[in-house]
Amino acid sequence: MDLTSGYPLWLVKSGIPYTYPKLERALKTDVLILGGGISGALTAHYLIKNNIECVVVDCRTVGLGSTCASTSLLQYQVDVPLSELVARVGKKNAVRCYQLSARSVDELESVCRKIEFPAFDRRKSLFYASYLKDAELIKKEYQLHKQAGFRVQYWDSELIRKRFGIESPAALYSDHSAQTDAYLLTHSLLQYNLRKGLKVYDRTCIESIVHTKKGVRLRTKNGYTIQAGKLVYATGYEAVKYIHKKIVDLHSTYAIASEQLTTDKLWYDRCLLWETKQPYLYMRTTRDNRLLVGGRDEFFYNPIKRDQLIKNKSRLLRKDFGKLFPHIVWEPEFSWTGTFGSTKDGLPYIGYYQNLPNALFALGFGGNGITFSLTAARIIADLLKGRTNRDSNLFSFNR
Repeated sequence: MDLTSGYPLWLVKSGIPYTYPKLERALKTDVLILGGGISGALTAHYLIKNNIECVVVDCRTVGLGSTCASTSLLQYQVDVPLSELVARVGKKNAVRCYQLSARSVDELESVCRKIEFPAFDRRKSLFYASYLKDAELIKKEYQLHKQAGFRVQYWDSELIRKRFGIESPAALYSDHSAQTDAYLLTHSLLQYNLRKGLKVYDRTCIESIVHTKKGVRLRTKNGYTIQAGKLVYATGYEAVKYIHKKIVDLHSTYAIASEQLTTDKLWYDRCLLWETKQPYLYMRTTRDNRLLVGGRDEFFYNPIKRDQLIKNKSRLLRKDFGKLFPHIVWEPEFSWTGTFGSTKDGLPYIGYYQNLPNALFALGFGGNGITFSLTAARIIADLLKGRTNRDSNLFSFNR
């Protein structure tokens, strides 16, 4: 599947920092992880941590799927506001999903510290009302988030204008988010775990997969056989071809990154910014003092049409930013587009899938792909170790 196009900032900055061999022999392993992006890397990390033998295989060069196009915002809020998620899955489950996202942000910080990966930065987050009619949503969110124990503040239009210069009727200011570089983090996770026994093969395309009650047998395009006790699908949006029901709608999203700025005077606290409008505009800064602006999503998956829109979408994203912060002078340097998916409730799909024996899925869809991927890694490690995970039903295929 054609997942990205253009020049993603992270890929241009880091290039191909590490190389991995192509599989050129038959292989047998307890667990095979299909997918070498951030989901596969986090799953491998948690399996190795739990002394589970595993191998990662990817058809592409590591990280060159959706991972290199990620804008790497780490929010405890999911794409569906808490008040709306309550209506869909009930208050107890909705609050738990938000708490798990918050836990994943904390846990990811610990993982980065453990593997000595420096590019993890805590950030505040401003979720602002795009229109006057959305002020009521912000009020609902504030009450629910506060009741759930999150550190949040309700900001009125006067405070927003004073702190940001933005005209918005209301906003939720929260203290449980972060930002990273998912592409380089993926490589760092794999390199750390290679030293602990993990094996990683890229440029290794799988031609056939046969699931049986005793295990899974795969054949590569070059004719080599892989025997695995369990297979973890961590292929993101490409996994839909293995699932016999519609679980996700594929969309196209766009992003631009500025040249390095000479000023440090950007906006309050350099927090993450996003809005209530759908599709929403979102903004962050980078460690090397760039602006990163994303959004202008299109609700279709058509690589040719998607790619043709990059130039115009980049112009519109710059214009969107300029309406909010007309005093910030900047020039876009990189622009790109990627594929993302949305589910019926904004939540991921994690765990066993009854139609495929010995298969587990780590599918972190939506704007919270990275935090969902860490939740998936934790749940899958528990399932493979035979431990009960009380949260697995929240993200099951049968929910």
